Amino acid sequence: MATATAEAVTSPPPLRQRRIRSALKHAGLLVFVAFMIYPLVWMVVSAFKPADQILTEPGLIPSSVTLDNFKDGWHALNRPFSVFFVNSLVVTLGSIVGNLFSCSLTAYALARLQFRMRKVYFAITLASVMLPFHVLVIPQYIFFSQLDLVNTYWPLLIPKFLATDAFFVFLMVQFIRTLPRELDRAAWIDGAGPFLTFWYVVLPLMRPALVTTTIFTFIWTWNDFFVPLIYLTRTQVFTVPVALNSMVDSETQSGVGMLFAMSLLSLVPILIFFAIAQKYLIRGIATTGLK
Repeated sequence: MATATAEAVTSPPPLRQRRIRSALKHAGLLVFVAFMIYPLVWMVVSAFKPADQILTEPGLIPSSVTLDNFKDGWHALNRPFSVFFVNSLVVTLGSIVGNLFSCSLTAYALARLQFRMRKVYFAITLASVMLPFHVLVIPQYIFFSQLDLVNTYWPLLIPKFLATDAFFVFLMVQFIRTLPRELDRAAWIDGAGPFLTFWYVVLPLMRPALVTTTIFTFIWTWNDFFVPLIYLTRTQVFTVPVALNSMVDSETQSGVGMLFAMSLLSLVPILIFFAIAQKYLIRGIATTGLK
C-alpha cells in the first residue's frame, strides 16, 4: 500500500496538465515579446505614415502610406544622409582594426610573457572595466583639444589603438590561456621571438576571440552616441547617431517622420551584420571563457 502511494506521488503529471502548463508558458512569453517589440514595430509603421498622422493616429495600421519621410529625411541636414553612413563606417572600421591590433598584442603580453609587475598591470586593466567612462571625459577632451584634434575622428580612433577597451583584453587573455604553451616553446626552439610567435602561432588560433571582438566593436561603435557628440560639432563629420540627434534639435513636430525613417535605415547595417555574424558570435563566446 505504501509503495503504491509513493508511486502515485512521484509519478509525472498527466499529459494534459503538461500541455496546459506549456501553453501558459508560451502565452506568457508571447505577451512579453509583444511588449518588447511594440516600440520597434511602431517606429517602422510611423516611418511610412504622413507626418501629420504619426502623433494623431498612434495605431499600428496606417490609414495611408507614404515615402516622403525617407525623401525629406535623406536631405534634412543639407547633405545626403549617406555622408553620415560613410562617417560611421569609417569610425567603426577604424575602431575594429584598432581593437584587434592593440588588444590582441596586450593580451598576448599579459598571458604569455614574463615581466615585472605583470599581475599588477593585469589587475589595473581589469579595474579599468569598472571605471565609469564619464570620469575620463573632461581630461580626454582637454588633451585632444590642446592637440587641435576636435572635429576629427582621431579622438575616437586613437584610444582604440591603445588597448583602452579592457573587456576585449580580458576576453583575449582568457582565450590565450587555454592554448597549450608547448606551441610557444616549439616556436622558440625554431628561433622565433615573442612577436613572431604571436604572429604565426598564437594569432591564427585566436580566431574565435577576434571574431567576438569584431562583432561587439561593430555594434557598440555604430550605436555610440556620447563620444562622437563630444568631439564632433561640424555637420559634415557627424556619425549617424549624432546626425539623428541633430535632426531632432533642428526640426519641429513635422520632423518626427523623418527621424523615424532615418532611424529605421540606421538599423539596417546592424541587422545585416548581426544576421551574418550571429553563429560566429555564439561560437566565439562559447570558446573564450564567457561560458
